[in-house]
Parts: sequence; structure tokens; C-alpha cells
Amino acid sequence: MSSNIYNNPQLYSELTLRIALSRLKGMTFGLAGLIESRFSSLNEFFVSDSRSISTILGTQSSKMFAREVLDMALAQAQAEEQWVRSNNVKPLYFTDPDYPTRLLDCDDAPIMLYVLGIANLNPQHVVGIVGTRHATVYGLSFITRFIQELAAAIPDLLIVSGLAYGIDIAAHREAINNSLPTAGVVAHGLSTMYPASHRKDAANMIHGNGAVITEYVHDAPVHRGNFLTRNRIVAGMSDALIVVESAAKGGALLTARVAGDYNRDVFAVPGRTNDIYSAGCNELIRKNRAAMITSASDLCDAMGWTPIKAEGTQQEIAVELSDEEKIIIDYLTTNGESFLNRMSVDLNIVTHRLIQILGEMEFNGLVISHPGGKYSNS
Repeated sequence: MSSNIYNNPQLYSELTLRIALSRLKGMTFGLAGLIESRFSSLNEFFVSDSRSISTILGTQSSKMFAREVLDMALAQAQAEEQWVRSNNVKPLYFTDPDYPTRLLDCDDAPIMLYVLGIANLNPQHVVGIVGTRHATVYGLSFITRFIQELAAAIPDLLIVSGLAYGIDIAAHREAINNSLPTAGVVAHGLSTMYPASHRKDAANMIHGNGAVITEYVHDAPVHRGNFLTRNRIVAGMSDALIVVESAAKGGALLTARVAGDYNRDVFAVPGRTNDIYSAGCNELIRKNRAAMITSASDLCDAMGWTPIKAEGTQQEIAVELSDEEKIIIDYLTTNGESFLNRMSVDLNIVTHRLIQILGEMEFNGLVISHPGGKYSNS
């Protein structure tokens, strides 16, 4: 497609020009900033020939600035702008005031973001939560308690994660349950949702006070490599990144490494040495790549955040026992250290349900697990 931008310099809107710039292969955050500073407008950049662009930027001639490349980017950007405007998507260019300012510290930040939802992406506090897709009762229990504590203690807070299975979606759901805004960063365009089973969760975020965010144009498909690049946005948007559970290898550990490279504070939830999905967290702590965290109080202390106070004292989150938990506490008080199977029979609680309850109680410091499937009061 041959452009007539030479004859009509106002043919393209500012949004089209911004989208086009972000779509140029090889375009970086730093180069985009240089273009913004050297040219009077993006319109001037796009009407210039390749040699003039290279001269103004002080760079070598590049195929990126070839006329046919620029024209193709503009044509694709026009179509994208139509889709964006038709679907109530909020485009955020890196110079926009609503663009996540924490990302501006990152050399590989996206030039353009596409947002569905109304979340403030520049609150006073942003916590990223990541972890394995194969979350255990231990990890899920931590998320429930941790986010409840955060919601009660920290004002102006945004929870960020990746809308993936396991720890990610648990963090989003618990944030919603506690009326906290939460942003999910996805690795594809906004015309689809992966995984499809999280479509309802995404809708709850969008129509609540949260958001779904991507750097990809609307029809960009799910691609394995996109998940790794997506993780840098979760890390870059966060003040603190919490790794809840991870095997010895996994995307959460890569996100933690990126967060460390961005000089973000990284925390990891410790687990038992023989638990597969605590191996990565324990390794992060052992190698001093993450600080150990067991509660929202730990986070506040490490970050220097002042919790909300009630009646002149710091608010504490009391653990309220369910009826089943009270029965288990009474049983262990009477019988002492007991086998799981015997407890299941005596208490008339099916084994899988009892394991779940005991896992939550262990995390809350109410019971202690022992080798051989035994439990006792803490």
C-alpha cells in the first residue's frame, strides 16, 4: 500500500502515529524517546525519508525506516485504532500521564499499552504476585491471608499478576473478594482471553475497579515467547514482587530475576524442603535473591510502608476459626499428636477436605504437621 502522507500530512491521527511507531520491528523504548526528542512531531518522523531519519537521529541507516516499512506500519495502525476505539480500549503511550510511571524506569518498557478497565495504574503501592500454575493448598492459603491483611492495612493499593492458572488467578480473585483493584497483564491481544476459563474473572476485573493490560495489538495470538516478555511488565509495574510458590524452574523465577534487575524488592514465601513447589522459593531465599515473607506485616516492615491504624494502634488481622477448625483444635487438644486417617474417621470429615483444612490451619500457625501424616496443635 502506497501512502499519500506526503500530500496530506494530517491524514493520520496522533494515535495512529503512536501505534505505528510501536509496531516498527526493532523499535525500543530508548529509540522512541530519541525520536520524540529529535522530531517536532511523529508526523514529521513518518513523512521523512530513511536517510533524513538516520541523520537526525545520529544512527546508521536502517531498514526500519524504509518507506515501505513505515507505510505498512501506518496502514496496520489505522486498522488497530479503529478496533481500539470500537471496543472501549484505553491506549497508553509512554508519554501519557496515565502510563504506569514505574515502567519508565525500565529500559525495555513497552512503548504502547492497551488497557481494558478503569484501574489507576499509578497508585501509591503496587504489589506483584506470581507463582506456579500448580498452586497447592499451602500457596492458596497464603494468598487468602496475605491479601486480606494487605487490604486492611495498606491504602491505595494495586495487585498485579498475569491472569494465568494457579497463583496468578488466585491473587486476582482474592483481590476482588477484598475490593482491591487488580490488574492482569496478558500475553496476547485483547480480542481473546487465555486461558478461556478466566474470561469471567477478566470481566469482573474490567467492570470492577481493575484492568486487563497488554502490549500486543488486538489480534495478536497466544505465543509461548510472549509470556516471558509479559512477565517484565508485571515486574516493572510493581514496587514489590512476591513469589508465592515455584518449582526449581519456572516463569515465576524468571519474573523474580527481572524484578531484581529492575531494582525492585523481591520476596518469596518459604516452604518445606521436600515440597516441589516450594523449591524455587527456598532457593531464592537461600541465594539472597529474595527476602523471606510470611505476612503482610513482613512486607510493610521491609518496604517502610505505614499500615492503616485504628484507634491509635496498628490494625491486626485476627484469625477467625470456622466450626470445622474449632472441632479439629478441640480434638488435637484432647488426643494430642494424631494421624490424619484416624482424625478423618473420628471427626467424620473426608480425607481430601481434612487435608485442605489442615493445610490452611498450618499456614495460619494453628497446627503443626509431622512426618508420617501426623498433626498436633501448635
